[in-house]
Amino acid sequence: MHFGQEDAEWTAVLTPAWIAWTIFYTGFLLYAFANTSGFLFVDNVNLVMHEGGHALFGWFGATLGLMGGTLLQWLVPALLAAYFFYHRQTAGFVFCSFFFFENMLYTATYMADARAEALPLVSLRDSDSAEHDWNTMFGWWGVLNYDTRIAGSVRFIGWIGMIGIVGWLGYRWYLDRSASKP
Repeated sequence: MHFGQEDAEWTAVLTPAWIAWTIFYTGFLLYAFANTSGFLFVDNVNLVMHEGGHALFGWFGATLGLMGGTLLQWLVPALLAAYFFYHRQTAGFVFCSFFFFENMLYTATYMADARAEALPLVSLRDSDSAEHDWNTMFGWWGVLNYDTRIAGSVRFIGWIGMIGIVGWLGYRWYLDRSASKP
């Protein structure tokens, strides 16, 4: 299958940009690592996408509506990353991929709360009738007793993904520096 872009060169990562992005990502990773609440400032954006996903996917039935919160929350950065990947735009691909993986930290916090149901729920409907997405889904799948283990795995994937994509940015910078030397 030919998409037309696989032979295209990635946009160069210039040293000043690499330094700025490295400072940004390192600062964010340190902030996320030091945070003990499970809710980062950027998760306000994730929450909007999550609730929008319930409304959007709700058109396709209650089951997809319930799953739609996490689906849209993960799809938005994933599709944006795919766009930047297709166009070989390094900074955009890294940024969207980084926040795709950051979404996993937020989702893991929600998953880990499935049995306890201690987190406050947000809903586009009456908040008294709101249900805990992951309590319901884990219940359907018979894995509710494993909520914290599953959440730990999702959180681990999120951390590995964020660190890995920042490492890939450094690798792209290294390749671009190597290619520009005589």
